[in-house]
Amino acid sequence: MTSFSFDLIHEDPNSQARAGVIHTPHGDIPTPVFAPVGTQATVKTLTPHDLYDLDVTLILSNTYHLYLRPGADLIAEFGGLHQFMQWERPILTDSGGFQVFSLEGLRKIDEDGVNFRSHIDGSKHRFTPETVIGIQEKLGADIIMCFDECPAPDNYDYNVEALARTHRWAERCKSAQTRTDQALYGIVQGGIFADLRAKSAEFLSSLDFLGYSIGGLSVGESKADMHAMLEVVNPILPRHKPRYLMGVGSPEDLFECVARGVDQFDCVLPTRIARNGAVFTKRGRINLRNARFATDKQPIESDCTCYTCRMFSTAYIRHLLVAKETLALRLTTLHNLHFMLDTMRQIRESILDGTFVSYKDAFLTAYQPVPEENRQSRK
Repeated sequence: MTSFSFDLIHEDPNSQARAGVIHTPHGDIPTPVFAPVGTQATVKTLTPHDLYDLDVTLILSNTYHLYLRPGADLIAEFGGLHQFMQWERPILTDSGGFQVFSLEGLRKIDEDGVNFRSHIDGSKHRFTPETVIGIQEKLGADIIMCFDECPAPDNYDYNVEALARTHRWAERCKSAQTRTDQALYGIVQGGIFADLRAKSAEFLSSLDFLGYSIGGLSVGESKADMHAMLEVVNPILPRHKPRYLMGVGSPEDLFECVARGVDQFDCVLPTRIARNGAVFTKRGRINLRNARFATDKQPIESDCTCYTCRMFSTAYIRHLLVAKETLALRLTTLHNLHFMLDTMRQIRESILDGTFVSYKDAFLTAYQPVPEENRQSRK
């Protein structure tokens, strides 16, 4: 008997936006939700206490990286990821598939699985659907992923081959699962091809997973293609199961993809750009290293309630960045995650009170996104 369930609370009549609650053994996750990425069992520069203060309800950790170091067996000895990293709320682990398939020249795929070399020391390893499920069961996350193949999005013939393999592996992943306190999600693939995406959504729906991930997007295709694939996939996926768009999470993406029926997001973007001195505002992304902020006595955003904006001037944060002080990275990360989480909370409230479309239009009118050619990759 599973400890996982999803309640669909409200659907917006003017879009495909949904509000719900995912119930897990480590707490409830109001949706739609943005999950900060804690690749190596930590959200970079922040402590679990910081994440609680931000009211983070879900974080993502990476199966591939944790398998390589410190190792799933060691984490299991500590009682799993929750105890190892002292985080009491829900955790999601990806399958490591994206990372393995990104190892060009260091991996070889066959029907049974993938041989690969570690990017750390070149040592040889092998992932199969069964071993990946076993690793994730040792890590003990609340939500786990099937092992899938994530090919280039625009090669039709290879996507046909990879999709068939992903589907066979999904069946093997489901058969391999032994823990009933973890929710296993199937992963929809198919590149930017509507027929393949529809086929994948239909096949995985037939396997009756507890949730569904949409993979292979934000990997170089246009945003128009990403939106088109969501419009194909989401109407096919079961209405009463959560839908998770993997590795997508710029502010404009939250609105556009929630409007197309997505419930869960994760992305390294907010924390990664923070460490490079870039922060989100309601007007768009700004780089605090710019000389024009050297004497700015105002916070990053005047009406922001994050710790950074309540306590410090933009000039001070710029000084820390220029001086290469580590506090700068912490303060910019706190601001960016607050911005993303607060935006998502307002999105959820607007769905519940019927104002989502007008809120979306107002936000996107004021917000200047980064040009598409300058976007970060998925991970």
